[in-house]
Amino acid sequence: MSHELPHIAFSLGDPAGTGPEVLLKALSDERLLELMVPIVHAEKRTLLGMAKRLGMLEPALLTLRKDEKPRPGKIWIRPVWEEEYAPQPGQPEPEGAHKAYASLQSALEEVRSGGSHALVTLPVDKSRIATVAPGFTGHTGMLGKALQSDPLMILCSESLRVALVTEHIPLEQVSAQLSTARILSKIQKLNEALRSDFGLGRGKIAVLGLNPHNGDGGLMGNQETEVIQPAIAAARASGILVFGPYAADGFFGSGAYAEFDAVLAQYHDQGLIPFKALNFESGVNYTAGLPLVRTSPDHGTAFGIAGKGEASAQSLLESMYLAIDVLRNRSAHNLASAAPLPFGKKGKKDR
Repeated sequence: MSHELPHIAFSLGDPAGTGPEVLLKALSDERLLELMVPIVHAEKRTLLGMAKRLGMLEPALLTLRKDEKPRPGKIWIRPVWEEEYAPQPGQPEPEGAHKAYASLQSALEEVRSGGSHALVTLPVDKSRIATVAPGFTGHTGMLGKALQSDPLMILCSESLRVALVTEHIPLEQVSAQLSTARILSKIQKLNEALRSDFGLGRGKIAVLGLNPHNGDGGLMGNQETEVIQPAIAAARASGILVFGPYAADGFFGSGAYAEFDAVLAQYHDQGLIPFKALNFESGVNYTAGLPLVRTSPDHGTAFGIAGKGEASAQSLLESMYLAIDVLRNRSAHNLASAAPLPFGKKGKKDR
């Protein structure tokens, strides 16, 4: 990435949720325009209508024409639909799912084509998007398929990073989805993300067990000894600073997580319940293992409070900051790890 301000593409999320509201609140701080160039994939009148409903000052939004280069200091709208659309906050409907998915596709394509440097996604209702895009289980899986990558979901805050081996699958399927190879792959991706995306040298990783009390010596399961420990051993043999497995309740209850740079949980709620209990309004959902940078607030659509002016924009702001930080860290990492210039015998003698 050059020294120009990063261009950040935003997908709108479900228009009836809190996405448009928190986006308007976040972008109302003009200081953000000193850090990035925001490009919202939606429709200008939809956002202006939401600002009016919330009693906010109408933001200065500029429509970005097809071949136009966005200038710094402005908020840009990349039109995704032409017709006027005024969603009712808190009242999701089929048209909103179509608009949310179209916005996501448009924003993703802009980043893939190099028009923007990073993608920030606003919350969607997975079940409604699945009616438009069958098989959709969340942004992480969708991006993995679209980019032919094996992504890693990491929930991030200043004090805690939690990654997941399995993500949005039924709890009854978790055990069958776990394998030594899969866990090892996730450890390796997490380690690489700590190095290249978060700017850490050798990050220290904790791995959680699956069963209560780590299986109690096999009384409540043997995945810890037969599946998880071999993955940890293989990762350590390759030089990764990884430890465990740890029983999840004691690990978080004792504050042991503070001794590590990242935690790898085996399934969704095992990692996300303690993370959100500690960082609900400031957490960020980051997708590692992709050829592009993607972040998102760690909350959902929150239809119950949409349009009431109650939604906090803090998680979205943290998502923006993290996207910018990861872009900088990746650039520095790529520069530091680039092949050195050839240095032969003649050069040594001349010195």
